[in-house]
Amino acid sequence: MAYYSKFGEFQFDVLREIGNIGAGHAATALSKLIQKEIDMKVPQVNVIPFDQVADCVGGSEAVVVTVFLRVEGDATGNMFFILDIDSAQHLLHQVTGIDKQVEMWEELEISALHEMGNILTGSYLSSLADFTNLNLQPSVPALAIDMAGAILSHGLYALGRAGDFALTIDTAFFEGNERVKGHFFLIPDPESLPTLFRALGVPFDGDN
Repeated sequence: MAYYSKFGEFQFDVLREIGNIGAGHAATALSKLIQKEIDMKVPQVNVIPFDQVADCVGGSEAVVVTVFLRVEGDATGNMFFILDIDSAQHLLHQVTGIDKQVEMWEELEISALHEMGNILTGSYLSSLADFTNLNLQPSVPALAIDMAGAILSHGLYALGRAGDFALTIDTAFFEGNERVKGHFFLIPDPESLPTLFRALGVPFDGDN
């Protein structure tokens, strides 16, 4: 049986609170990155079966920009930060002044997006570590531009096996009339769930 199906409403609420705090930290990091005040839409936080993750970003054939990493330490898992192409182009323009179509991106543009994704995922992971008081260390992030289904399959193969569910955090960051829509996915390893919930003071019996 999938672990997410064993959660009670209180456990879902805890995961949603983690998602809200993480998205807030990412918004602060993004504001510093572009050196402008930004507004953040209230994140939509859900827990879904892993096989539904691609649907959240437009389907398995949608072309996206993704930064993915492995979470090591007390509670292991995988993390993805996914941007649609329009959002990635706008973010790149805000930070670097570069305004190119994705087909024209070269090493400079790829490197800049990689670093931005690194900062945003790092801010989210730091907030999770602070909230749980767990030691959570990111691997060196990788960046890919491809169809969502291919990225998720390859990323999880490269990072190690997947968990049964994903904590999804969909939020939009607004600067003026422009919008950057990002998707965070935290996919804990099944054996990490007891550690994660106990760190939050939530009883969790993975054997029931």
